[in-house]
Amino acid sequence: MADSESSVRQISLAILVRDGRILLGRRSSARKTHPNMWDVIGGHVEPSETLEETLIREVHEEIGVTPISFMKLGASSEPNPEVNGTAMYHIFAVNRWDGGEPVALGDEHSQIRWFTIEEACQEIGLALQEYKAFFRTLTSEPTHTSS
Repeated sequence: MADSESSVRQISLAILVRDGRILLGRRSSARKTHPNMWDVIGGHVEPSETLEETLIREVHEEIGVTPISFMKLGASSEPNPEVNGTAMYHIFAVNRWDGGEPVALGDEHSQIRWFTIEEACQEIGLALQEYKAFFRTLTSEPTHTSS
């Protein structure tokens, strides 16, 4: 990996999808980036982790469920790098998981809530406006199943 690429934070993000709704978490007020904004679930890729391993770990840590069926929707770079630093957000749709009903764990999110795609694309205070384009693609079911 080139030096310029290694300084870019890689982040895996999950959009949990159920019955035409998506799960978002309101970031806690103490968060350094995007406090009090609605966000998808996920976090930073650790050294030697794949994007998929990060996805599974972060979802489990933040909301207590384990993704078992998901697909990558795409990626988006941080739109405001001068404020938030450079980052590449890898966005996955998750349509099946083990562990029951998701619940907010730890202090990452002050609450989690299911939204229709239309609601999520309105001005609800999204951490990244770029999410809307990914939300609108959620008409087909994810097909990759983790092993």
